[in-house]
Amino acid sequence: MAERNLVPIFDGHNDILYKLHYADEADKVSLFTEGSPNDWHIDLPRAKQGGFAGGMFAVFAPSADIPTEALIENAASVFAIDEPLPAALSMDDAHRTTVAMASILFELDRAGAIALCRSAADIRAARDRNTIAAVFHIEGAEAIDRDLRFLETLYGLGLRSIGPVWSRPNIFGHGVPFRYPSSPDTGPGLTDAGNDLVRACNDKKILIDLSHLNERGFRDVAALSDAPLIATHSNVHRICPHARNLTDWQLGAIRDTRGLVGLNFETTFLRSAPDDLSVPDAEVLLRHMDALILELGEDGVGIGSDFDGATVPELIGDASGLQRLLNVFRDHGYGEDLIEKIAWRNWLSVIERTIG
Repeated sequence: MAERNLVPIFDGHNDILYKLHYADEADKVSLFTEGSPNDWHIDLPRAKQGGFAGGMFAVFAPSADIPTEALIENAASVFAIDEPLPAALSMDDAHRTTVAMASILFELDRAGAIALCRSAADIRAARDRNTIAAVFHIEGAEAIDRDLRFLETLYGLGLRSIGPVWSRPNIFGHGVPFRYPSSPDTGPGLTDAGNDLVRACNDKKILIDLSHLNERGFRDVAALSDAPLIATHSNVHRICPHARNLTDWQLGAIRDTRGLVGLNFETTFLRSAPDDLSVPDAEVLLRHMDALILELGEDGVGIGSDFDGATVPELIGDASGLQRLLNVFRDHGYGEDLIEKIAWRNWLSVIERTIG
């Protein structure tokens, strides 16, 4: 039997820039292109093996009170069930880290390891060249000032996707905590500055990521934005009642705008009980994907791995194991057209309808 060709996969979220920023290796390009440590998820060899064709490359500035080593190990499990949100981050600290991580992205682009993409056409061109397509994304907008002047700078440098908050408060709104079990309705929504940021993103055609917003902030964006609603890396709350997951109402709002949700691989967002390992990886991943398809339709689902910022099911392991997930979908009865939609077509469609 002939070997099946790799299906290209566009991924809604990864944190490799964070890993590279804090790595001991001075040559970040070499670390990415030649191979990263065994416990990392994405590098060029792993990407080629697993069909990782691109995605949202996140810039994330950690809070001063978060242990860097712990966050690198597993961003989702740093906090105890009832621990408060991390402290707000100063703009100066956020600015320094944002510029440093963005510089790594630009360095990888100059070296030809990735292609910095500003449009769906750029993503297609990168795929045709067999180059990883990278969309510049910020997870938590602490580096952006109230007057949005730095937003202009970042946009000029290629920024095309913003999560207004990470799981902490900032001048734009309030993040949802890492709390289980919990509703995502955990506090106030967007501030006036947050409303202005949403309007500016709409005007500039910047994608707005809702994954870390609490429910009231989500409702504020839904009421204000004229773009498809997108959660780049979230799962289904009624299957796993974690505050980071999406309720039926939120999924319905995304569906109504022809938006998209990327399936998050973080195990604590997948399992009905985070410490329950009795359900096989394939089954728990399928439970969420089946539910997402039921709520959003076949055109509203994608992958949002959270690679290098999550504990990933052993079935997948890292980017080299992405095709194993697609094989799980095949064995479950998904046809090739649906698999391609999940893998990359839906992401390309919503990006084209959002940023052009």
